[in-house]
Amino acid sequence: MLGICKDEGREIGRTTPQAKLEGGLYIVATAIGNAGDITLRAIETLNRVDVVACEDTRVTGRFLKRHGIDAAFVAYHEHNAARARPKLLSRLGRGEAVALVSDAGTPLISDPGYRLVGACIEAGIGVTFVPGPSAALAALVLSGLPTDRFYFGGFLPTRQAARVRALKPLAALAASLIFFESPRRLPAALGDLADILGDRPAAVARELTKKFEEVRRASLSQLCAHYRDEGPPKGEVVIVVAPPAKTGAATVTAIEGAELDQRLGAALAEASLRDAVAAVTEATGLPRGKVYQRALALTGKAGAGGGGA
Repeated sequence: MLGICKDEGREIGRTTPQAKLEGGLYIVATAIGNAGDITLRAIETLNRVDVVACEDTRVTGRFLKRHGIDAAFVAYHEHNAARARPKLLSRLGRGEAVALVSDAGTPLISDPGYRLVGACIEAGIGVTFVPGPSAALAALVLSGLPTDRFYFGGFLPTRQAARVRALKPLAALAASLIFFESPRRLPAALGDLADILGDRPAAVARELTKKFEEVRRASLSQLCAHYRDEGPPKGEVVIVVAPPAKTGAATVTAIEGAELDQRLGAALAEASLRDAVAAVTEATGLPRGKVYQRALALTGKAGAGGGGA
C-alpha cells in the first residue's frame, strides 16, 4: 500500500519492506555531499526500519529515492521536536524500529536528536549507531593541521560580542579547533578568530565531497582578507584552526604579564583552577609552578595553601 501525505510529521511513501529490524532507535549517518558516500549497512538499515525520522522530508525523500530505499518517514527537527518526540517514543515503546537521520552526515552533530537518544536510554529502549560521514572530521583530515587532539565547537554565535566570549576560553586549548560557519558570516568570524586566538594556520573547507569541493589553507588573517576581498563563498563551510604554537625556551619569557593573565582568565572562566593551570601550562610551555602561582594571585587564593591544583 502506498500512502502520501503533505502534512508535517505524517508518513510519506511505503511499500512492502524487507524483514523488519529489531525494535529500537537506529542513528544512521548519510552522505555529506556526494550521494555515494553512504555505507551498505546504512542502506540496509534504512530499508528495514518501520519509519525514518528526518529533518526535511523533501531532502531525505530525494536521497532515499536515489538509493532505491522505500521507507516511510516523518519530520523530526528542532522546531517540532517537542511535539514529535513523544510520538516517536510511543512507536519505539511498541517495539518499532525507528531510524534517525539528518539532512547530511552524522545525526546529533550540530543537528537535533540528542534529547531523543537520552529519552530512549532513560526508557530502556535500545540505541544503535550506524556510522558514516561527518563534515567536521572530513575538514580536519583535509586541513593538514594536527589531528591527534581536536575540539568541535559547532556553529559560532552569530553576534560578534557573543562570538568573542565563546572564543576566549578556547585560546589556551592545545588542540585543533573545528567550527561550522555560515558563508555570509565567514569573513567576520575569521577576523574574530585571528583577534582572539592569534594569527594561526587554518583551513576553510567548503562543499565537502561535492563537485566543487575546495580547501583553502593559510593563516587566519590571510583567509579573512581573502574572503573580505572576494566575498563570501557558496556552499557549506567548515573552519579548522591549528592549536597554539608550542613555545620553546627562547621565547617563553615573552608570555608574561598581561598575556599570561589573559590566557589564565579565559581558562579560569571555563574550568577549575587545576584544569586551567594544566591547559595554560601546556599551551605556553611556561613552568607549571609559575602558572599556578599566577593563577592563585588572579583568583585571590595566594597564600591560602591550596597546593592541589
